[in-house]
This record gives sequence, C-alpha cells and structure tokens, in this order.
Amino acid sequence: MTDSRPVVHVVDDDPAVRNALKWLVEGEGLLVQAHASAEDFLGALVPEQPGCALVDLRMPGMSGLELQQALARRGVGLPLVFISAHGDVPVAVTAMRRGAVDFVEKPFDNAALIAAVRRALGADALRRGGDDERAVMRARLATLSPREREVLEAVVAGRANKRIAAELGIAIKTVEVHRARVMDKMGAGSIAELVRFVVQHGLFDAAVD
Repeated sequence: MTDSRPVVHVVDDDPAVRNALKWLVEGEGLLVQAHASAEDFLGALVPEQPGCALVDLRMPGMSGLELQQALARRGVGLPLVFISAHGDVPVAVTAMRRGAVDFVEKPFDNAALIAAVRRALGADALRRGGDDERAVMRARLATLSPREREVLEAVVAGRANKRIAAELGIAIKTVEVHRARVMDKMGAGSIAELVRFVVQHGLFDAAVD
C-alpha cells in the first residue's frame, strides 16, 4: 500500500551533494528518497505518492530538463525544484516555463532551498486535492437528468427563473423544483456556492448574459 506521507525525491549524481540535500531535508522532518540519476528516479517513482523532487539540472545520461520532459510525457505532475549552477540559469528559466516550481542556485542557501521544497509540497497538495474534488464534482454532475443539467447551465449563466421557464417551456414552479434538486445533488448550499463549484472545476462553459 502506498504511504500517504509526502516524499521529497533528491535526484543528483554527486554523492556529496545528494547526501547533503538528504540530510538537510530530513532535518525538517520530511521523508526523503535519494537517487543517483534521473533514470534511477524514474524507475523508483510511484506517481500516486505525494511529494516533490529536487533535481540537478546537469547530470550524466538524462539531464534534469530531459527528466522533466519524460515526466510530462507520462502525465506525471510531480512538482520539481531544480538545483542549478550559475551558468545554468537560462536553462532553469526554461524549466520554470515548462512548469517547474522553482530553481535554487549552487551553492544553495539552506533556508531558500527548504522554502522552495515547501512551496513544491504545497503545490502538490493543492494539485492532488483539486483533482480529487473535481472528480467528486464531475461524479455529482453525472447524476443530473438532462433537464436538471439544462437548469444548472441556465442558473450558472445568471438567468432568472422566469426566463429559464420561458426558454425551456416549463412552469416557474417546475424550474424551482429542478433547481432545488440540482443544488441537493451537487451539494451546494446556495446559488453562489453552486456557481463557484461549476466555474472553479470547469464543469462546463456557460455563456453569461
């Protein structure tokens, strides 16, 4: 069974740097797994395991940037923090544009590195929590009848009950019944909350008019 605690992966070919990073991060009470290469890391990675990775940009074999691309191809969204030498800053910026959380220059400042790790862990928690909640909301959306979904889309578009009734050719009372059922099935306590659920999780695009 996968451990639910986040793991900080340290990926660096230099044993001294790898051990120093492991010691530093473990000193913060975090779990650490150290890997001597990007290939070793990919072989050991469990995508369902929460966490992040500290990755050296320049390594023999697969580089840090190539590792980032390999993770993207696999659909693995694990947040990465890159460790870079001064001359690697342009490459690190490229990595950031491709989704890395941060990069820390060597010789790294311990406090800055730990802060970057915590940002990455926070990003992972938000990503995983958002995915879970989105899945729940999509499952709830699937329980709506076609008519209830039409009413939901109209409500999110900001239309009043009277207009919804006219557009759908049903009585206002019927709209109210459908709306109450929609709120119950979607787990929303108010129209504002219902709209937030739909917009925040991108359940569908509704034109507001």
